[in-house]
Amino acid sequence: MSHEPQPIDQRWLPNAALYSKMKIVVIDDEPANVALLEMMLAEGGYTRVKTVTDSRLAMETCIAFEPDLVLLDLMMPHVDGFTILESLRAAAGESFLPVIVLTADANETTKLRALRAGATDFLLKPFDQLEVLLRMNNLLETRRLHLQLDMQVAAYADAVRERTSELREAQTQLLKA
Repeated sequence: MSHEPQPIDQRWLPNAALYSKMKIVVIDDEPANVALLEMMLAEGGYTRVKTVTDSRLAMETCIAFEPDLVLLDLMMPHVDGFTILESLRAAAGESFLPVIVLTADANETTKLRALRAGATDFLLKPFDQLEVLLRMNNLLETRRLHLQLDMQVAAYADAVRERTSELREAQTQLLKA
């Protein structure tokens, strides 16, 4: 666990208001780490945060809450973070869900294993509040852009279906005439 979060110079987080309503899930078996992250997130303006200290409830919580970002501890009893990460990736399918791995273990094997399992980024314990918020903001911007692109693709697909239907109808009318 790190020190108490310090007030943040908001100039470092110019788009914080844009992301403050996005949903974040924190999964860590250490209540002290969860409390520290909750304070950091609150200080950063995040209001839609769910926390999980029992890793067996992680997937259920993520499916129900539909987060925009997950902060995930790797070393937990019952279900470890690697297993949760693999399950999150399988459940997300084609959708982009950023997962920041929280770990005190910075060795190469752990990093590679987490990246293979689908980690988007890493945060080393003890946490630096500004680093946590900046990394989150970067990934939330990427998530926002992915969601915007998904909506545009869906709108284009609808427009193509509608236009194709209109063309088929016009073709049918021409054949009748």
